[in-house]
Amino acid sequence: MAILSKSNVPQFSVDVYQNEYLPDGGREVNAIVTVTATGGGTVGTAVGTSYAPGQGPSAGVAIMVDCSGSMDYPPTKMRNARDATAAAIDTLRDGTHFAVIGGTHVAKEVYPGGGRLAVADRSTREQAKQALRRLSAGGGTAIGTWLRLADRLLSSDDVSIRHGILLTDGRNEHESPEDLKAALDSCAGRFTCDARGVGTDWEVKEVTGIASALLGTADIVADPTGLAADFTQMMETAMGKEVADVALRLWTPVGTTIKFVKQVAPTVEQLTDRRTEAGPRAGDYPTGSWGDESRDYHVCVEVPSAGLGQEMLAARVSLVVPQPDGSVQNLGAQGLIRAVWTDDMVASTSINPQVAHYTGQAELAQAIQQGLDLRKAGDMDGATAKLGRAVQLASASGNADTAKLLAKVVDVVDAATGTVRLKAKVAEADEMTLETRSTKTVRVKK
Repeated sequence: MAILSKSNVPQFSVDVYQNEYLPDGGREVNAIVTVTATGGGTVGTAVGTSYAPGQGPSAGVAIMVDCSGSMDYPPTKMRNARDATAAAIDTLRDGTHFAVIGGTHVAKEVYPGGGRLAVADRSTREQAKQALRRLSAGGGTAIGTWLRLADRLLSSDDVSIRHGILLTDGRNEHESPEDLKAALDSCAGRFTCDARGVGTDWEVKEVTGIASALLGTADIVADPTGLAADFTQMMETAMGKEVADVALRLWTPVGTTIKFVKQVAPTVEQLTDRRTEAGPRAGDYPTGSWGDESRDYHVCVEVPSAGLGQEMLAARVSLVVPQPDGSVQNLGAQGLIRAVWTDDMVASTSINPQVAHYTGQAELAQAIQQGLDLRKAGDMDGATAKLGRAVQLASASGNADTAKLLAKVVDVVDAATGTVRLKAKVAEADEMTLETRSTKTVRVKK
């Protein structure tokens, strides 16, 4: 965590969308909070560029490559993983600190070794790619050990942004779920991590769970030949991050409680249980690292009941970055969530379009996950009902990408009513892709 100067911080803004009107006795206030960062200027920074001293964020990246025995089936999988890692290394910005880790039932430093990070330049990128040629497949899978090594390496240098990229092709069979959870708990808040599953022999909930815990992205690369393009894009995005450890701070008055906080765009991510107390009636919710981008959050607040005509501040939203001395730096953006009691039935029963849209997107993600779980459990009627509801929600909200993925798992009879039939045969890659990407949302139609 570093003190931020104006030269390396995008400008943040907060916009609140809500219907502030409540009926007599009403207590629940819902708002969509849009956070936007602009003007950072490093998204897609070209390879070989570097910042003048003090003019850009210092970043550390650890690339974790699955080297378990299954990566040799077929042998092209390991070759594709080496090529993808090389492509990611080529995308590193000059001055970025980095390391490559080979993961089996143990974690090994592939480059640079010695418990440290290398600093990216033409020479170290070439050395790292030479080291990749020595990677071979053999052994088991214990992802927690990979993450703990990444954490040690990323904390060995004084960098402000710490990021991991993790690739696996199999299930985490050589450590207990408790060991993996303990590793994730240990690493949470210390670095962000994007996770990718290659092929179709890995467990979706493991990979998405890693990305969720470490505030990164998860995806499937069903065809290993697509790894290089995916790794390049991931690294370009990582190179665009300029501020780490941004927290959404919510202050509420006496008698008011936060029912939930969830990110709803670009993906659904539950943040309620990740709150850390930040003084009297204030709590911080982690959002990870930011570049030039915009995200939406659904905040639900329960307020004390008040009489008609009264109004109150239900919550105040701000953005902060924790500092090494225990203080926080306020990023200067603020939004207010209000409550106003009225006997105007039209005003109090109107649902804000943004709130309605993202409530539907969250239900869509849940319906897909429940539907696929029921299908695996053999409850075909339950699966049909849930996936039919998902088709209906995807159609109504214009989530065309998710609608296309659903159409590979069900035959759509009528999207508007959610009438579907389960397909008799579904390619494993199609089902896994739907599950992995089920939390991706679309923004509100303007």
